[in-house]
Amino acid sequence: MTENESGQSERRSILVAYWMEKAHESLAAGRSEYNSGRLTTAVRDLYYAAFYALTSFLLKEGRSFKKHTGVKAALHRDLIKEGILEPEWGRFYNKIFDSRHEGDYQPLRVFQAEEVKLYLEQCGGFIAWMEALLKK
Repeated sequence: MTENESGQSERRSILVAYWMEKAHESLAAGRSEYNSGRLTTAVRDLYYAAFYALTSFLLKEGRSFKKHTGVKAALHRDLIKEGILEPEWGRFYNKIFDSRHEGDYQPLRVFQAEEVKLYLEQCGGFIAWMEALLKK
């Protein structure tokens, strides 16, 4: 391994850890917002928690994207389609992706507490899966 390759590998490891830490921070923020009754903000935080965790794993694999849609497409193409993750995780990611977009841009979108509670539970599971994949 050359010095340049070693430096790139070290930088990548730092970024992988950084994005996973952001995932945990966003999950905690989503939980706090949910508990405070700020459901739209909770949905946004939970989406970003899932996004950061997935970004962390993809980065470990040497993949990075400029758009959220690219990250979502990689999930389906590289993890779901290849059998690395169960399709239920793709459905979860699609739903939280769409819900965050609706909450941010669709006037009068109101989330129900039970809906957001389910997202909270699923998001924790999604992050756990990304962490397990990072350890492989």
